[in-house]
Amino acid sequence: MPQPTLRDWLSIAALGLIWGGTFMVIALALRGYGPLTVATARTTLGALMLCVMAAAMRRPLPRMSRSMVTHLLLIGVCSTALPFFLLSWGQQSVPSAFAGLSMAAVPLFVLPLAHVFIPGEVITLRKGLGFSLGFAGVLVLLGHDAFSGGSGGLLPRLACVAAALCYAVSGISTRRCPPIDPIMLSALSLLIGSVALVPAMLVFEGLPNRAATTPTIAIIFLGLVPTAFATLLRVRVIRSAGPSFMTLTNYQVPLWSVAFGALVLDESLSPNFWLALGAILTGLAISQYRRR
Repeated sequence: MPQPTLRDWLSIAALGLIWGGTFMVIALALRGYGPLTVATARTTLGALMLCVMAAAMRRPLPRMSRSMVTHLLLIGVCSTALPFFLLSWGQQSVPSAFAGLSMAAVPLFVLPLAHVFIPGEVITLRKGLGFSLGFAGVLVLLGHDAFSGGSGGLLPRLACVAAALCYAVSGISTRRCPPIDPIMLSALSLLIGSVALVPAMLVFEGLPNRAATTPTIAIIFLGLVPTAFATLLRVRVIRSAGPSFMTLTNYQVPLWSVAFGALVLDESLSPNFWLALGAILTGLAISQYRRR
């Protein structure tokens, strides 16, 4: 099983900050565009940027096989098209902080999937306790309203959790994917997501009209930073340190999403925030501790 390097840890910290702020940016973009348009624009812009980068750097195309095509399709749909739409649709009704907090469910989905599909990724008592404690901290942060209809209704909340499941599936598939250049994998996954989303946007929302400056800037930012750059960084970390290590971002993301939501969008901050923070960080320490 690969051991994380210092570069992997720094990448995880950067991804936690970037993705934690993404939900705030999505909320701003939704003020001028529909959820399918937001998801399509960020995916298409990200695909364009990475495809140009891959071509300029002359990255090799993958050797196509049934296994390669299957993994590319699964990664493209489950890491971009489906979760981007689910989160955008859900955030029409739930606070950005809730959408960010739902990402803490990714480790719960990854654990059994990795146990079954990734050799060496076994569910130990220590990992189980660490992940359970971390997720318990997220539940404290969510509070009672998240389970009584106070966070926008059941379906939008389920959409956010379903997005977390999509990310878990794509993480496992990325690790199992046959050898492929990471930049090319990132570019192709976004390209596949774009191909899936563009027809849906045209059918259900049509061609978008230009909205106000803030939503437009938000969409451009979504395409360049948390989509193009972060997708590339995510693929590198998964292939270097494994999908279970990648789930560390999902304990950081809720904290950043709550912070950005409170500071920028004036979303209410739970009084149990610091209790939840302690539980999440303790869970991280337990799950990642190893004897040397």
